[in-house]
Amino acid sequence: TTVVKSGAGVLHRIVFNKCIALGVVTIYDNTAASGTLIGTITMPLALLASQLSLVFGCAFATGLTVVTSAADNITVIYS
Repeated sequence: TTVVKSGAGVLHRIVFNKCIALGVVTIYDNTAASGTLIGTITMPLALLASQLSLVFGCAFATGLTVVTSAADNITVIYS
């Protein structure tokens, strides 16, 4: 669990530098792993790519917290 940013901002993109089969990434508009859910990303068992970039363009008000279920290697791009 990582608090990426406190306060308001915009989640622009999440880049999966190395996809993990069945890995789950959960994103919250909060400074904790609870509250308003921005989204949940679940990787398939049979990965179609080793890298992936997802565009969000999503505003958040309280903060940005990312929870991963595996040894994910991700980059969170926000402002």
